Amino acid sequence: VGTVADVVPLDQNNRILVHQGLQRIRAGQCRPGITALLDVAQRHASRLTATDLGFVIGPRLNAAGRLDDMAAGIECLLCSDTMEARARATELDRLNQQRRTIEQEMKQQAQETLASVQLDSSAPPDAIVLFDEHFHQGVIGIVAGRLKDEYKRPTIVFAKQDDETIKGSARSIAGVHIRDILEAVSTAQPGLIDKFGGHAAAAGLSIQTANLSAFTAAFTSHVKAALADIDDPNIILSDGELEPHILNLPTAQVLRQAGPFGQGFQPPLFDGTFKLIQQRIVGERHLKMVLAHPDSGEEFDAIAFNIASDVWPDPNVKQVQLAYQLDVNYYRGRESLQLLVEALAPLA
Repeated sequence: VGTVADVVPLDQNNRILVHQGLQRIRAGQCRPGITALLDVAQRHASRLTATDLGFVIGPRLNAAGRLDDMAAGIECLLCSDTMEARARATELDRLNQQRRTIEQEMKQQAQETLASVQLDSSAPPDAIVLFDEHFHQGVIGIVAGRLKDEYKRPTIVFAKQDDETIKGSARSIAGVHIRDILEAVSTAQPGLIDKFGGHAAAAGLSIQTANLSAFTAAFTSHVKAALADIDDPNIILSDGELEPHILNLPTAQVLRQAGPFGQGFQPPLFDGTFKLIQQRIVGERHLKMVLAHPDSGEEFDAIAFNIASDVWPDPNVKQVQLAYQLDVNYYRGRESLQLLVEALAPLA
């Protein structure tokens, strides 16, 4: 769980550990707390994937530390009584729902702030740095990640730590080592950052509130230099298009068996153009679609998570270009093909 949720590179040894761990959880050979967390999330252990570790179990365990006491997550994992595990997992699930509500409110507030300075998502600044004294410390990292994904720029979101200090959480794009950027800023201007730490994709830091403007300028300058050395972050590299005869459930099943996938061992990503037959929002911020292959006419279910709700659904769009993964969807005991959409662009 820790390997996947903390985005540890899946080298050979870690892939073996995660694979064996998944096998044991699927067989029911795990702590009651893991089973309880899957139950409250309505996930079947027998079909568990590495993605579930990162997006189902991990967020619920982390929610305790973000909003309450991190010991709650540890106690859930350590307890041996099934009923106690269920009670603790239920509380973690409640905290995770609360975390998601706070996250949505903060993201909306952040986007309103960006809109007020006329930030164009098609031509964003080199770096995004935001601070609001009402931001929640426990959720700034998630919000930074969402903004980074949307604008394709290194992002830092700050929250108030005390009367003189603000605490920031940074998320970065591929090719821009965020910890190295912070180290360069600290070296060039000693005292601008009180403390920092992290790795290539994420970091944390504390600065004096009075230094925010100077830090933003220095950080943006170093990020700009780093961006000059990498390809356009908006370019998506895929494994190509799939012919109609292999765009099917058996192919998705084979790819699922080839897992676990994760950091440093990404699942295959395909691209293609499809007719958009149906589109609707589910779960408040996810776009559920029915697509048709332009040549074969065969229809597929697809879903795009955390979509821009001010853009989609769009009844005027009849054709889209996608970057997607193949996935196996389970519903009422039936398996079907589903496309997990990583990027979505209207064509007509």
